[in-house]
Amino acid sequence: MRHRDRIVPGKELLDTVWAGESVTAAVLTTTLRTLRRAIGETGRQQRLISTVHGRGYQFVAPTAVRPRESAPTAVAPTGSVPTAVADAPAGPGVADTAASDVIRFCRTADGARIAWAATGTGPILVKAANWLSRIDIEGTTPIFAHWREALIRDRRVIRYDSRGCGLSEPTATFAVDEWVDDLDAVAGAAGLDRFPLLGVCHGGAQAVAYAAHRPERVSRLVLNAAVVQGRLARARDDAERAAAALDMQVDLAGWHGQERSYLRFFGAQFFAGSPPQWWDDLTDYRQRTASAASGARQLELHSVVDVLGLAHRVSCPTLILHSRDDPRVPVSQAEELADRIPHSRLVVLDGSNHLLTADEPAWPAFLAELHAFLAEEEPGRG
Repeated sequence: MRHRDRIVPGKELLDTVWAGESVTAAVLTTTLRTLRRAIGETGRQQRLISTVHGRGYQFVAPTAVRPRESAPTAVAPTGSVPTAVADAPAGPGVADTAASDVIRFCRTADGARIAWAATGTGPILVKAANWLSRIDIEGTTPIFAHWREALIRDRRVIRYDSRGCGLSEPTATFAVDEWVDDLDAVAGAAGLDRFPLLGVCHGGAQAVAYAAHRPERVSRLVLNAAVVQGRLARARDDAERAAAALDMQVDLAGWHGQERSYLRFFGAQFFAGSPPQWWDDLTDYRQRTASAASGARQLELHSVVDVLGLAHRVSCPTLILHSRDDPRVPVSQAEELADRIPHSRLVVLDGSNHLLTADEPAWPAFLAELHAFLAEEEPGRG
């Protein structure tokens, strides 16, 4: 807006906004798309921000300039970092402060530093960490922005980065027991005794392991696109093992060498039902969540992880939701999981994405099932 009198080249935006960071041009495209969604316009209806092809972008809405008013200084609690501070007076169009993230840090039993955030108001919902995650930018990426917005609408949601991811401490080792320790530390820091737990994608393995090891703490369990057996772990013959190994080698080669076609191959497995832009969005998000070395080690762990044997120890009511044509994890995995968890119900969604997007029919169906299931334990909310 300060440069509304001219067209701002994309390179200038990249150099200014992401100064010192190693990002690709696709990050700018993703961010602008998220911004357009936030201000209520599309690529075709460019009422505020105009794309001048081959040259850059310009803020084109009528603008009035007024003196900047002083604003109170936001002070973060000890051990926390504010990630969003408003410098405008309260009123229409200003985000509710309850929806702002205040990121805090806690320590696990073995001393690892874990970043976590509590956002929104209402009954508690804990979301197990995804692979990969970075809680301070989830709200700005189309991959997870709609998840955050929908979950905090009438709940207080606890999210965190597991060790080696995002703002949590880098580590050289990864194990299922450490995932349990991470969530233990977050629950303790948040003052939680018993709570519903949501596990999405690779967070499903963490959620199942935690519910099995800490049955006294999990009141309800919700799993979506849960990876409870990595691709190598669930391979049944030489052909499937070879395919799983090749899949991992392609992704590792792409991550280490920044080979875009390899990285897109991985993204296509998460968003088979969405345009290629989503594949690039996932690539850019992943590269901002962990180093190549850390991401590679976690990828190797997730290829061999197997918590299916713990499923019979999950004693709380459990809702399992899975897209019918999920290309990353076959629906048969969800069926196997539902067969092993005693008090579980499986809902198969019509969709072909591994991670649900805001514009697919499976998304509102997922939210309806999620809220109805959680409301069963909340008097007056059913």
